[in-house]
Amino acid sequence: MPVRDFPLLPYGAVYFRKSNPPPEDWERDYRVAAEDGFNIFRHWFMWSAIEVRPGVFDWDDYDRQFELAARYGIKTIIAEMITAAPEWLYHERPEGRYLHADGRPHMPVMGVSSATGGFHGMCLDDDVVRERAGQFLTALAERYRDHPAMGGYDIWNECNYSEDTGYSPATLGAFRRWLEARYGTPEALGRAWGRYSFADWSQVTPPAQLQLFADSLDWLEFLQDNAFAQMRWRVDTIRAVDPKNLISAHGIAASIVSAANKGSDDWRSADEVELYGFTWAPSRQGDKAYQPLHAVDLTRAASRGKPFWHAEAQGGPLWLQPQVFDRPLDDGRITQPEDLRIWNMTSFAGGARGLLYPRWRPLLDGPLFGAFGPYAMDGSRTARSEMASRIAKWAAEPAQSALWQSVPITGEVGLLYVPETQNLDFALQGRTDSYTAAMRGAYQGFFENNIQADFVHVEDIDAYRFVYLPYPIHLKPETAKRIGDWVEAGGVLVAEGLPGYFGTRGRVDTVQPGQGLHDVFGALEADVQFAPDLFGELALEVFDHQLVGGVFRQMYTPTTGRAAGTYADGGVAAVTHQFGRGKTLLIGSYPSVGFARNPSDSARAFFRHLLDWSGGTQRIVSDNRGLTARLQDGEGGRFVFVLNHTREAQSARLRFAGDIRVALGEPLWGGDAALEADNNVLAVTVGARDALILKLG
Repeated sequence: MPVRDFPLLPYGAVYFRKSNPPPEDWERDYRVAAEDGFNIFRHWFMWSAIEVRPGVFDWDDYDRQFELAARYGIKTIIAEMITAAPEWLYHERPEGRYLHADGRPHMPVMGVSSATGGFHGMCLDDDVVRERAGQFLTALAERYRDHPAMGGYDIWNECNYSEDTGYSPATLGAFRRWLEARYGTPEALGRAWGRYSFADWSQVTPPAQLQLFADSLDWLEFLQDNAFAQMRWRVDTIRAVDPKNLISAHGIAASIVSAANKGSDDWRSADEVELYGFTWAPSRQGDKAYQPLHAVDLTRAASRGKPFWHAEAQGGPLWLQPQVFDRPLDDGRITQPEDLRIWNMTSFAGGARGLLYPRWRPLLDGPLFGAFGPYAMDGSRTARSEMASRIAKWAAEPAQSALWQSVPITGEVGLLYVPETQNLDFALQGRTDSYTAAMRGAYQGFFENNIQADFVHVEDIDAYRFVYLPYPIHLKPETAKRIGDWVEAGGVLVAEGLPGYFGTRGRVDTVQPGQGLHDVFGALEADVQFAPDLFGELALEVFDHQLVGGVFRQMYTPTTGRAAGTYADGGVAAVTHQFGRGKTLLIGSYPSVGFARNPSDSARAFFRHLLDWSGGTQRIVSDNRGLTARLQDGEGGRFVFVLNHTREAQSARLRFAGDIRVALGEPLWGGDAALEADNNVLAVTVGARDALILKLG
């Protein structure tokens, strides 16, 4: 769905990050951008560059951006960067600095994405810092809220916090208040934590080193709650003076990577704003076909029906950064015009209804020099910018209005996101690599069968009949009950090993599967082994499919369930069970992790078989894994996107499910298509690194 009060499809870039680009180029750049179809710019309004003395604001550069935007018909998004605090405030209020766990204060540093000091900001739990930051936000909103070029605010860039920053005195006070609301008294907290001699709240401190104990799990949860309370404060502060303009934010599509240690929970971020977005650059995360689409799908799921956009999409190369080393140049390190094209179309296929590049033209200073922009270092046009211009102008044509009214249909399977699982895995292993591999591997297993797997928060599980639960080692009792009730009501659940093994405060349940789920799965644990260093090639067979598991190994004794798989030694590796009106499959290890690390034809066929076993119907069956087909539906009709991430033209026969009628019209974008005689098979050819978009009957 289109973003309210915006162009048909917002298409643009981040333009001004003080002090790039040079002032003498601004007007030319705006003119070129407008000529090329760009209709939106975001700028970093950095506190440290604007409030140069207490209460003294230098708005000149930013006023000029608004003036040019109005002249050339470009909407402006204010990225309010209070994460870059004024140098004078660091010295005026030293107790408001972030502290490391060992007590060292964070020093102000240059931001790698801008040649500007004051990063990584100061502690908003400190009353003085919060008051100063609030005054800046108020002045910012009052100055620009009624400007004709005003488009809205982006209140939190990439929605995560730095690790090892939460130990300032003010944050410790906030932590104690959070604990008091949860536990009531120091004595009750002491019993929960196993620290029985607390006599006063002032004696309570967070763990300096995380371990699998209740204090660490509480600390991780508090840091997340506190960050999102501060996000809400930003919204409230701006809304107090500007009730009308859009408030947005964007993350890094990292709920399944760093929600535990950096607060990257896209669901919680999206809840606080009207429009959400994401940063995704293949140069940093990889360019396999499933990777960019899974980031879009995750952000769409987290947005829960709100419009969302690709807030920072790669438009140029990335050079001397650690994420690119030892990878070939064509794995996202450089950006050819056809790369930009397929990345754009992938975002649109996943439902993004706007796209901005992290640079219009590259930075000239700092370690990210030359990175990400479709235009050249001097602002001149390139082959990449010509492709961007072509897409921008196409997207703005009235002929595409029906397409942008459509949204991706609900997937055939939901991949269940359970936040507490990642928190525990981080406390248990000091990282979340296994959890991340499980979530991504399950997505990839369905993706390679052209089955749409949607990420789904446990709160939203009722929208799906078939759900896959990766790596469920920790479930709160209320989460386990929610899952069990859903199955009993008719849900079909495939769960990987050790479901609910750890429960309240991270304690191991003495009956496994834990948290009462043994009844749901019709099985009891017969044996368990924790040896992630040895289980990289753990073999098991489920439904006659040879699989590789990983990380941990749980073996079962069926009770009311039935054995459905074995390990190499004959132990029961999987159990099926009818529970109420629903059914379950419990698998003792992690075929998702195995597929992420060692994909195979047998495992691929297993993920395809799971949809059949669930009783579901695959909406589009393709005879070529080189193409990915996605359906969208809406007021303007039904559309199919066919994506080719490969570097050669690909052809396929796409068979649509019986309830989907296919009628052939002119493609909205690219490719060739022809109907076959039975009228639900489409023969398509899509060029290298390109897409085909068709309206269906």
